[in-house]
Amino acid sequence: MPASDLQRVWTAELLRLVGWLVLATLVGLAAGCTTLALLIALAIYLAGHLLYAFQLHRWLTADRVEPSDGVGVWRDIYTELHRLKQRNRRRKKRLKNIVSEFQASTAALPDGAVVLDRRGRINWFNDAAAAMLTLQARADRGQRIVNLIRHPRFSSFLAAGHGGDAELEIPSPANDQDTLLIRIVPYGNAQRLLIARDVSNRKRQEITRRDFVANASHELRTPLTVLRGYLEMMGEETDQSKALSAWQQPIAEMHIQSQRMGRIIDSLLRLAQVEGENLAQRQEYIDVPAMLEGQVEDLQNSGEASQEFVFDIDTSLALYGRYSEIESVVSNLVANAARYTPATGQIHVVWCQDDRGACLAVRDNGPGIASEHLHRLTERFYRVDKGRKASDGGTGLGLAIVKHCLEHHESELEVESKLGEGSAFICRFPRQRILSRRAA
Repeated sequence: MPASDLQRVWTAELLRLVGWLVLATLVGLAAGCTTLALLIALAIYLAGHLLYAFQLHRWLTADRVEPSDGVGVWRDIYTELHRLKQRNRRRKKRLKNIVSEFQASTAALPDGAVVLDRRGRINWFNDAAAAMLTLQARADRGQRIVNLIRHPRFSSFLAAGHGGDAELEIPSPANDQDTLLIRIVPYGNAQRLLIARDVSNRKRQEITRRDFVANASHELRTPLTVLRGYLEMMGEETDQSKALSAWQQPIAEMHIQSQRMGRIIDSLLRLAQVEGENLAQRQEYIDVPAMLEGQVEDLQNSGEASQEFVFDIDTSLALYGRYSEIESVVSNLVANAARYTPATGQIHVVWCQDDRGACLAVRDNGPGIASEHLHRLTERFYRVDKGRKASDGGTGLGLAIVKHCLEHHESELEVESKLGEGSAFICRFPRQRILSRRAA
C-alpha cells in the first residue's frame, strides 16, 4: 500500500475514534454520567478490534475460513492480507510447477539424482537413483544417505565436502559386479545434489584393454629376447671381422632400440599390473627417506644421473601403503628428472609434512614444460615436444604409472612448470597415511 493511502486510512480511523468518543461524551452529559459513558464507549471500541483480531488469527491459521469484510482500518488490513495471500498462492503455484518440471526432467535422466540436505538426509531422488542405489520412495526419504550406502570410501567422500569436480567409484549397492561413479554438487542453502552414473561398461572395457595389453606385452617378450640374443651375437661378429665393420652401427642401433622396446614392454606390464591390482592388497610401513636415497644412489651408480641432487627430507616421516607402488612413484619421478635435466643441472628432492598431509616433490632446473601440455602428461605415450623425443630413453608410461599408484593411495600428482625455469612433480598423500619413522 502506498504511504499516502496508509496515512489516509489511519487518519480516517482516528477521526472515527474521536467521533465515537464525542458521541459518548454527549450521551454521558445527557445522562449525567460522562465517565461511565466514555468507559463503555472505549470498551465497545476495544471489543470490536478484538473481534476483528480474532477473525484475522483464525483466517491465518485456517486457510479455508474467510473473515467478514471488517470496518474501518480492518477492512483495509483484510484487503491487503487477501492480496498478499493471493500473491503467495500464485508464487507457490509457480514454484510447484518449476519443481515438477525439474523432477520430470531429472526423472528422465539416465543418471541417478539424489537431493540431500545439510545433514546428508534424502529429500528427493529420481527413478534411476532408486534403481542404482536401491532406494525406496516411502521408506528412505528423510534417511541419511550413509545409512543406506554402506561403503567406507563413500562415507569419507561425503564427509570431506568435495566440490563438483571430485569423483568416487564404488560398487553398486544393487549389484556388486557393477560400478557407480559418484559426484556431489553443492547448491542452495547447504544442500547437495548427488549424481550417480553407471560406468560398468566402461570399466569392463578398461579391463579388457588392460588384459589385452598385458597379454600382448607378455607374448612379445619371447621373440624380443630371441632378437636381442641374435643381435648380441651379430655385434660380436662385426667387432671381430673387418669385412662386417659396415654393419657395426646398424646392429648397435638395433640393439639400442631392442633394449628400448624391452623397457616399453616392462612398463606396459607394470602399468597393467598397477591398474589391475586389488585395493585390498597388503599394505605396510614404508621408509620413504631410505627409499629416496637408495633410488638416487642407484641412478648415480649406473651412470644415468650426473646432476647434483639436493635433499630436503624429514627423516622422522614415513608412509603407510603398498611398497612396490610407492617405489614405482619414486623411481619414475627421480629418473624423469635425471633424464630431462642437463648434466650440470640440479635436482631438488623434498619429503616433508604440511597442512594437507605428506608431500613428496622432485624439482629440476631443466627446460620446463609449456602450460598447455601439463594436463596431458599422465596420458600413455604422450610426449611434449622434441625436447622429450622417443630416442631419449623414456617410454612415455612413467607418469601414467605414477598417477595410478597415487590413486591407490588416495593421493594426487601436481605438476608445476614454466619454460626455461624447470619443473616440479609433487605427490600429495593424505594425513591418514602418515607414520612416524622407526629408529634404524
